[in-house]
Amino acid sequence: MSKELLLSVRNLTKRFPIKGGILGREVGAVRAVQNVSFDIYKGETLGLVGESGCGKSTLGRCILRLIEPTEGEVLYKGQDITQLNGSDMRKLRRNMQIIFQDPYASLNPRMTVEEILGEPLIIHELANTKDERRKRIFELLDLVGLRREAISRYPHEFSGGQRQRICIARALAVQPEFIVCDEPVSALDVSIQAQIVNLLQDLQKELKLTYLFIAHDLKVVEHISNRVAVMYLGKIAELAEADELYAHAKHPYTKALLSAIPIPDPTYKKDRVILQGDVPSPINPPSGCFFHPRCPIAQDKCKIDYPLLEDVGSTHGLHLASCHFPSEAPLPTRKAAVV
Repeated sequence: MSKELLLSVRNLTKRFPIKGGILGREVGAVRAVQNVSFDIYKGETLGLVGESGCGKSTLGRCILRLIEPTEGEVLYKGQDITQLNGSDMRKLRRNMQIIFQDPYASLNPRMTVEEILGEPLIIHELANTKDERRKRIFELLDLVGLRREAISRYPHEFSGGQRQRICIARALAVQPEFIVCDEPVSALDVSIQAQIVNLLQDLQKELKLTYLFIAHDLKVVEHISNRVAVMYLGKIAELAEADELYAHAKHPYTKALLSAIPIPDPTYKKDRVILQGDVPSPINPPSGCFFHPRCPIAQDKCKIDYPLLEDVGSTHGLHLASCHFPSEAPLPTRKAAVV
């Protein structure tokens, strides 16, 4: 992995207005993403993890401007793409693609594989004749491990894993540099997940791709990612090299997530960190640190001031954590209530 900067996110914010009353005035807002900043380097995979509803997918879509961000900048090779007009953004989309979570919903059931994979080639004028398009489609099918006979079939004739391979081929059709993988394996059987993850890794090496890999399965993220960012209630709680974060997590929330990873050994006894309560509402987040109502080491300062995302020291690489009291010491465990 090089240290050539490909994409920078600066103070990205997305608020969804809540309207009410007879006149439909704005009465509140869902704060889905709040002042998020990070960098992605060429050739790397940045994993983005967190509980459902924490803003991961919204962040990925804002980066590609599939959802317009409320505030902030997205710098692709130094150019702020949030300021581009429609035609310039369309040209840039050749370099930035997305693989969606649900392969069942993201493919048009009325289109054949040839039409699905040929559409981006037509839009971006990458193949002018039917023969050129078909040649490129065969190349894409070979890349993702599908037989060429699939070209005349419809999405419903494929398994879930095969459909996701078609989605990957569609993303690769325009030869992008950067791909947002929005939970690409969460809708698949466990036996198929490993095949898709391995395929993504092989394609990354072969085509020199850069990924933002969004997921809630920490084991999958550990396997594929160079660096990992942990998200909580619309903000980045911790960001570090994958090996560093999994071995020396500093944020209490990260430690709780890591303690929930199942170990395939019935003789191994693992201490669990049981978080109390539910994730607060993004409509009305807590004061101070958003995590303090559930944090077992919270103090008065945590209820007042939101901690900055700062370097907390590591054995190698930059290790950022948004915590007033970062520590490698294990958290006190709480026994789950007996129901």
